[in-house]
Amino acid sequence: MSDFAGKDQNFIFRQLLDYKSFTYSYILGDPVTKEAIIIDPVIEMVERDARIIKDLGLELKYAVNTHVHADHVTGSGELKKKLPTCESMISNVSNAKADVKLSDGDKIDFGSFHLEVRSTPGHTNGCLTYVWHDKGMAFTGDALLVRGCGRTDFQEGNSETLYESVHKQIFSLPSNFRLFPAHDYTGQTVTTVAEEKTLNPRLTKSKAEFKNIMENLNLPYPKQIDKALPANMVCGLQDLQS
Repeated sequence: MSDFAGKDQNFIFRQLLDYKSFTYSYILGDPVTKEAIIIDPVIEMVERDARIIKDLGLELKYAVNTHVHADHVTGSGELKKKLPTCESMISNVSNAKADVKLSDGDKIDFGSFHLEVRSTPGHTNGCLTYVWHDKGMAFTGDALLVRGCGRTDFQEGNSETLYESVHKQIFSLPSNFRLFPAHDYTGQTVTTVAEEKTLNPRLTKSKAEFKNIMENLNLPYPKQIDKALPANMVCGLQDLQS
C-alpha cells in the first residue's frame, strides 16, 4: 500500500476532475490503515471514484462536501450505496441531509490524519474549508478559487461575509500552505496562501472595493441549479426522481 502513496510520502492524495462542471474532487487516504475520505464527489463520476478507491485498497470513511453545490449533484449518496462504510458530511448550517453535520472547529479523522473544519460562509452560508495542517494543505471549496472566489449573488451569498471569511480563516494560514479549490475554469489546479494574498484580483482589494466588484459581475444563472440544489439538500440521493 505504501507504494501507492508515492515516493517518500506517507499519505495518499488524488485530485480528480469532472469535465462537465469543472469540479475538483479529492481523495485523501492513509496507506497504513487504508482509511480514506473524498471531498466534493460528483454524481456522474461516482463509478470512477469508487474504482480508484477500490484499486488503491482503501476503505472510504467519509464523503465530505464543502457546501451545497449549485452547479452539480453531489456523489455522496451514490458512493454510500456502493461503499457501505461511507458516511456523508456537510455543514450543519446548510440544513442539508447528511450522516454527520459539521461545525467550525470540528475534526475529520481518517487513519492517523485529521482535517480541521473552518467555517467560511459568503458564497453560501454553509461553506466550509478543510485544513490538513500536517501536510500544509487546505481545501477551500468555492470560498476561494485560484485568482478568484465563488459568486455571492444567490443561495445566501454575501460579499462582505465572504471577504471576512477568506481573510480571517484562509489568509491567516501559513503563507506556504497549498490551497485546493472546488473548481477551476482555466486549467489551474492549486495555489498558495502567499499567491492569493498578493495576486488575487478581487480579494487583495478593500472590502468596499470587493463588494463593488462582486455586485457587478453580471454572471449567468447557473445551468444546473434547479436540478442540483434540491438533490444536494438530500445528499444527492435521487429520491426526487422516478
